Amino acid sequence: MDKIVENQKTSGMKVLWNTSNLFTNPRFVAGAGTSPYADIFAYSAAQLKHSLEIGKRVGSENYVFWGGREGYESLWNTDMKREQEHAAKLFHMAKDYANEIGFDAQMLLEPKPKEPTTHQYDFDAATTIAFMKEYGLDKDFKLNLEGNHANLAGHTYQHEIRVARETGLLGSLDANQGDKLIGWDIDEYPSNLYETTAAMTEVVENGSIGPRGGLNFDAKPRRSSFEPEDLFYGHIVGMDSFAAGLRVAVAMKQDGVP
Repeated sequence: MDKIVENQKTSGMKVLWNTSNLFTNPRFVAGAGTSPYADIFAYSAAQLKHSLEIGKRVGSENYVFWGGREGYESLWNTDMKREQEHAAKLFHMAKDYANEIGFDAQMLLEPKPKEPTTHQYDFDAATTIAFMKEYGLDKDFKLNLEGNHANLAGHTYQHEIRVARETGLLGSLDANQGDKLIGWDIDEYPSNLYETTAAMTEVVENGSIGPRGGLNFDAKPRRSSFEPEDLFYGHIVGMDSFAAGLRVAVAMKQDGVP
């Protein structure tokens, strides 16, 4: 961490957001905040505590929660209400601790309907907003939205951004796209100008991506793109696609379209 902070000072690089991986390790097979095991909930809270402290050290503008295992495989052995209450408690605890240590970041929840679980509690923007309002999280939390996740939920990226925008809960954006013919999260670099224009139209209407939001390229080259420079080409096409989308969105607004 000392080396990272030192390099930040010399390079001027900032951190849009950081997060905690509460889904990859087998201990999280039944969730982190929604785990039926008290020791796993406690472990998750401790890991989250450490991650928030790192966020403060690197000056993260936002902090993202993506619940890859916060859902269920089968309703027969799931107490949905209790699990969601536990998840909300963990989020409140995280915000309280961030306040305690002076970590002034915008807290963000990232919706995704499924994968790896059969059903995730933060299914889409509307579902997540209902959860936030039910448990009093909407005062401190906003949404981090991803294009590919929107498609998995049966929505366009524009739809998800519109829902967040109209409720005042748009926080930040993960910039990627999926393949409409493939039913899983493949995180392609964004290159569809129609989709980036639609997304940036919502951003223009909102006045910004969010209080401290930005574009995070949650994307990766295809497996056949194995040359190191392909990673740079991917980022370039993503940046150019969203820049072009923003220009078109601004021109449309100036022309009174739609």
